[in-house]
Amino acid sequence: MIINPLDKVTAKIDTPLFHTIGEAADSIGRPCYAVGGCVRDMFLGRESKDIDFVTVGSGIELAEAVAKMLGKGTHLTVFRNFGTAQVKRHALELEFVGARKESYHRNSRKPIVEDGTLEEDLSRRDFTVNALALRINREGFGQLVDLFNGLEDMEAGILRTPLDPDITFSDDPLRMMRAIRFATQLQFEIYPETFEAIKRNAERIKIISRERIVDELMKIMNSRRPSTGWQLLLDCGLLQLIFPELAAMQGVETVNGRGHKDNFAHTLEVLDNVATKSDNVWLRWAALMHDIAKPVTKRWDEKAGWTFHNHNFLGSKMVPRIFRHMRLPQDQKMKYVAKLVELHMRPIALVEDEVTDSAVRRLINDAGDDLEDLMTLCEADITSKNRDKVKRLLGNFALVREKIADLNARDEIRNLQPPVDGNEIMAIFGITGGPVIGVIKSAIKNAILDGIIAPNDREAALALMYEIAAAEGLKPVTMV
Repeated sequence: MIINPLDKVTAKIDTPLFHTIGEAADSIGRPCYAVGGCVRDMFLGRESKDIDFVTVGSGIELAEAVAKMLGKGTHLTVFRNFGTAQVKRHALELEFVGARKESYHRNSRKPIVEDGTLEEDLSRRDFTVNALALRINREGFGQLVDLFNGLEDMEAGILRTPLDPDITFSDDPLRMMRAIRFATQLQFEIYPETFEAIKRNAERIKIISRERIVDELMKIMNSRRPSTGWQLLLDCGLLQLIFPELAAMQGVETVNGRGHKDNFAHTLEVLDNVATKSDNVWLRWAALMHDIAKPVTKRWDEKAGWTFHNHNFLGSKMVPRIFRHMRLPQDQKMKYVAKLVELHMRPIALVEDEVTDSAVRRLINDAGDDLEDLMTLCEADITSKNRDKVKRLLGNFALVREKIADLNARDEIRNLQPPVDGNEIMAIFGITGGPVIGVIKSAIKNAILDGIIAPNDREAALALMYEIAAAEGLKPVTMV
């Protein structure tokens, strides 16, 4: 890992903006430091749009001085109940707070906050790499304050708490999730003593709201290699508490010397495969949940061995409940994930059998605009260590893709609209409803999907309609 030396970091703050903030602090006689994640990211060479500043005294007073000095194009928001203020300047968000110390009650993560020193403020930070401060005042500009060897930990790629980790995590259990998230985002290791403290305090996560937990999970899912976070969540005992359905996938059961694969390990491999191909976080959630129903559908059969029949269909039914419980969106995003979970076996079935036009037409119709994402998921689902098998399956997937392109070009089946609709069926037979309408519509649609009727062949569709209606005892009141 390459860490920018201090002189390069000082060069990053040697800008008109930072000097103006320093001048504003000097004008009211206050020390001012850039702190936390923005300083960490300067050393790591990462971009940061949110910059936090701490002063000894009133952060609001400092923010007001900064906003006044920055002038036009600056927006100030004051949060007096929290003693903080925000200054927005173009794409940047500058947060100002006075140095503080905190104490906690056992059953709440809301601290009792009091004014404190810079050392007390830095000691309350979650990790040493986030407890760095850079002085912004004219005197001592660029001076690094590193009271807990955060720079050394950063160079070693270690996450460690400034103070006793048991107190740190018990006081604010969300910090356990943040440890996992930072380890995933930064590809750091959690210091053994710190990780053991997470294990000891895992139950404390129950006092944290689902919304705050999901916020951290979303950041994990948006990381370059999200499997890191999910594996750490399992290893420290948090996963069983926040996502028990996923934790249940871990492990291998053996009967008569035959074991199934570890579905949790397989899922993480699929997730990372998807992450290398797409930044779509909901496609990543679909990858994480594509086999979510395998633990509840697992059966042993003396002839077939281990089976997971209908795990895709049951999994799609589990998605809404899981999303609701975890406070994930209850909208099209949830429906999208459920849809991909349900359909993820379809392309695999195609590549293992003969790829017929009819089967491909049905896949195109059922997947709709999400077909490419479905194919990405299914290709990511190939995790066999048998190179010949992988080569064969990927070759067959390529054939399916060719069929899809060919059929789309020929009949534009993706947005299929049958040439006879329900209103016309009711008018022709003088009825106001009933299951027979659905029977006729389904028969016409299936005939089109099977290639028996061309997508726009209205005459053939009407002929099939009359044939089915006659079999159902219906007589037309008007002929078309």
